[in-house]
Amino acid sequence: MQLSPSAHTDTFCRDHLPPADDWPALRFDLPELRYPERLNCAAELLDGAIRRYGPDRPCLRTPTETWSYGDLRQHTDRIARLLTDDHGLQPGNRVLLRGPNTPWLVACWLAVVKAGGVAVTTVPLLRAGEIAPLIDLTRPAIALCDHRFTDALHTAAGDRLPVLPYGADHPDDLTVRAAAKPARFTAVDTAADDVVLLGPTSGTTGRPKATMHFHRDVLAIADTFSRHILRPQPDDLFTGTPPLGFTFGLGALAVFPLRAGAAVLLLERATPAELADAAAAHGATVLFTAPTAYKAILATGRAAALKGVRRCVSAGEHLPLSVWEEYRRTTGIRLIDGIGGTEMLHIFISAADDTIRPGATGRTVPGFHAAILDDDGHPVPDGTPGKLAVQGPTGCRYLADDRQRTAVRNGWNLTGDTYVRDSDGYFWFRARDDDMIISAGYNIAAPEVEEALLTHPDVTEAAVIGVPDPARGTIAKAYVVLRPGVNGDEAKTTELQDFVRHTIAPYKYPRAVEFVPELPRTATGKIQRHRLRAGEGGVD
Repeated sequence: MQLSPSAHTDTFCRDHLPPADDWPALRFDLPELRYPERLNCAAELLDGAIRRYGPDRPCLRTPTETWSYGDLRQHTDRIARLLTDDHGLQPGNRVLLRGPNTPWLVACWLAVVKAGGVAVTTVPLLRAGEIAPLIDLTRPAIALCDHRFTDALHTAAGDRLPVLPYGADHPDDLTVRAAAKPARFTAVDTAADDVVLLGPTSGTTGRPKATMHFHRDVLAIADTFSRHILRPQPDDLFTGTPPLGFTFGLGALAVFPLRAGAAVLLLERATPAELADAAAAHGATVLFTAPTAYKAILATGRAAALKGVRRCVSAGEHLPLSVWEEYRRTTGIRLIDGIGGTEMLHIFISAADDTIRPGATGRTVPGFHAAILDDDGHPVPDGTPGKLAVQGPTGCRYLADDRQRTAVRNGWNLTGDTYVRDSDGYFWFRARDDDMIISAGYNIAAPEVEEALLTHPDVTEAAVIGVPDPARGTIAKAYVVLRPGVNGDEAKTTELQDFVRHTIAPYKYPRAVEFVPELPRTATGKIQRHRLRAGEGGVD
């Protein structure tokens, strides 16, 4: 493995890449994936779009304002100048970003990348106790945070991390200070294989991991899934619900529209009904959200308003066939299903239009290869369940984490999913292989919820599993053993749920709680979650 000369003066990321022997095999089969050795993806996305389409095209919209591509470049370049001139940002420094989906978050991300920094974007729902270990892991030089979400960040960071708020009318605010800077910034001449982002992911243990992705990786997701499956047009308007702090949202609501010269409607937070209404009101043509949101849109009767949407993408969890069929009957639209992951950066199996086979996730996206393997890493015959393994232009590279060796084997990225491939090359989801619960598109690590419950003084034991739910697909259910003398009633259930909401991100709380006298364990004391799953109608 030969890397290009790095532009990073802060060599933290290069120094903490996994050993070469633990890397996945990378494949650049398509001509469009053969990028130049020197590449800054922010300059290519933003300045490249302006070269092709001009500065006056609408770019970022909200329900109340619109930024053109020229506006976005001015804000981006001014922020980059502020970071380098006033805060001494050096190429390779990590910058923590925190905030909901707004134009300013996009501008901050692009500015960090243009300046040669490494973006670490987090969702605003994280609590201080979840942010602190991420800071320890990634060691950012500065944090840029929406002014409404600074409290938890200050609690997590203490005095070890400068926090620069944005979005307020205050003299110390980033937006005010950047306005005084020149509106031109020359992007740092980074290498195509310089690390550009650290994508946080909790993993099945709840201990944070960060996936390391290069400048070329950011363009690769646009030049594979977006180019070949989504096929956006410059006059498209994207919208959706995935946070920009998830790589799913970064691609869907920033990288893909910018690469195509299109516009995006950014919504800070929207219920499924609000999402449908906003998409209809603003004329959105490309929609990204989770299967549970599509199901909720159908339940509210709002689906008919989306008949003008050209592309509807479902990802983040398994798309039930019943939802696909009802959505097609109601709107005439064939939902585009897909599986991706933070480790691979975005979607690598999908299908669109007449190539869709209802119920299947799809086929490998051009540029990627997938196989079904047995426990020993050998391919299994078509029709046989096994572990989904993927190769392509992107791949799993954990930041200084020994879990790299289990995520990548023999050059294959293992997704943690059981799939079946049919004789036509379509992949059919069967189950998750681990303790990750995927609920309404959010990843919830069962052990993390258990640890939160065990900090409550009335809880002596806890085990959490995923159980089917008609609204959210899957929910976290907790089996709890209380200390003697404490009643496991409805009030205690509510108390424990509220306790978890305030301990970790609120979407992780157990939506069902069952009090039990003891948990099933092996002779060595290990909790037998398979017995709990079997009791819920799961497969042992």
